[in-house]
Amino acid sequence: MGSVNTAKRVVVKIGSALLVDRDTGALRSDWLHALAQDVAILKSGGADVVLVSSGSIALGRGVLGLPDTDLALEQSQAAAAVGQIRLARAYEEALALHDITTAQVLVTLEDSANRRRYLNSRATLDQLISLGVVPIVNENDTIATDEIRYGDNDRLAAQVAVTVGADQLILLSDVDGFYSANPNQDADAVRYELIKQVTPEIEARAGDAGSGLSKGGMKTKLMAAKTAMAAGCAMAICDGFTDRPLTALINGANATWFAAQDDPQTARKRWIGAMKPKGSITIDAGAAKALRNGKSLLPAGVTSVEGEFGRGDPLTILGPNDAPLGTGLSRYTAEEMINIKGLRSSAIEEILGYKPRSTLIHRDDMVL
Repeated sequence: MGSVNTAKRVVVKIGSALLVDRDTGALRSDWLHALAQDVAILKSGGADVVLVSSGSIALGRGVLGLPDTDLALEQSQAAAAVGQIRLARAYEEALALHDITTAQVLVTLEDSANRRRYLNSRATLDQLISLGVVPIVNENDTIATDEIRYGDNDRLAAQVAVTVGADQLILLSDVDGFYSANPNQDADAVRYELIKQVTPEIEARAGDAGSGLSKGGMKTKLMAAKTAMAAGCAMAICDGFTDRPLTALINGANATWFAAQDDPQTARKRWIGAMKPKGSITIDAGAAKALRNGKSLLPAGVTSVEGEFGRGDPLTILGPNDAPLGTGLSRYTAEEMINIKGLRSSAIEEILGYKPRSTLIHRDDMVL
């Protein structure tokens, strides 16, 4: 069973119903400030924290006086544009009281489906986290159309957890876990303490219940769980309406935990190893030795490049005798790599015309 106080990197998903009062459309400021205390405690314990937050449309709807019904796409986008700035400011002010810097990161489904955008998102989030920042991630409802939407922040949160290599994902919900039936309708419904695998039987027990401000039900949470678990990330569903919900979870509040199938790094390595390479690179003996010692691959160690590939594509890494050493994700295009192979890092900027990335293939993007 999971425990939030052991997390090294945790993603917390916050739904609209937790942040915005359904009757007034106003921000639930006291709740947000209490959550900020929880985030500060996790940070002080050494955990990295990423928040995936709904609420921009719900906030903007109230400001613009739009009806509390399904909105047209253009109305939703306008409400999001108004609400996003208010939501970001609210998080900034609440977390600044604990000397925590925040950043707003807006994404769409394309940012994870397109490999280059995925790598860009991952690099940005990793850099923010390394600087001690708490990113506030939301779907970019201002520009997203149905074709490029996640559609709910449960699945978005799971994808963010995969992107940043989180070991725990916490879904703050309006229920305290996953039940055998809807507990509001069935007095015999039983809450699951731990789910090790999302089976068809488990999926059959998920309904579509959700609050008036929320688009996600238990089905979307199970989809999120499957994504997270496969990536080595444990997931919890717990009651977000309680005061200090993360502290409550640490202290043993009711929840359903979904067990990770691996640790995040092992899961990522397995995912990379299963990819079909788009090309290959041959490296010299010195570079091969460096890789075996856990180093990243630098341009100076590359002797030849084969294939047509783009940034983020998988490549076979060949040793000096053409024996396969492993697979890795390229940080350069084939054309760029041909131009800079064998060069020292100090000479690359003049060739490419811009400040280069430090490695051709980072050790975290490589499996030997």
